[in-house]
Amino acid sequence: MSRIGKRPVPLPAGVTASLSGQTIEVKGPKQTKTFTFTDDVTIEIGDDAITVHPRGKSKRARQQWGMSRTVVANLVQGSSEAFRKDLEIRGVGYRAQVQGNVLKLNLGLSHDVDFSIPEGVTVTAPKPTELVVEGHDKQLVGQVAANIRDWRRPEPYKGKGIRYKDEYIFQKEGKKK
Repeated sequence: MSRIGKRPVPLPAGVTASLSGQTIEVKGPKQTKTFTFTDDVTIEIGDDAITVHPRGKSKRARQQWGMSRTVVANLVQGSSEAFRKDLEIRGVGYRAQVQGNVLKLNLGLSHDVDFSIPEGVTVTAPKPTELVVEGHDKQLVGQVAANIRDWRRPEPYKGKGIRYKDEYIFQKEGKKK
């Protein structure tokens, strides 16, 4: 039984939702997004909340129930406020700067990394060792942050690399003589 799917998604002021078939459209002050659900779930739009129910007792219907409710919650939240991922860069000489639509990363490689920022996401560098990825699509923001992090993942001995702001890296001790 999905515990996430049971909770209704509240609609904040200024956000409206409309349903046509298996497609829901969420309009807010920041964006308008649509999502098409599978036939395993039904969606009901009330006065101040959206509820999702499974069709049947199959395992797939229960899986889609929780996932669909989470997608609706992300659409509602993204239509009124931006999602944000904070990254920090650790290492001697490691730094980042944003030039137009390109993120330039110096990560100790033999070349500088030029990462092109996709549409719908803004990347800012308040400090040379900090990055902020923001956007209204939660999946896209998380994917862009993960792609940036993949250029130099944090290593376990000194902790150098690109990490999420709240990420904890278990430090290994290293060799002893």
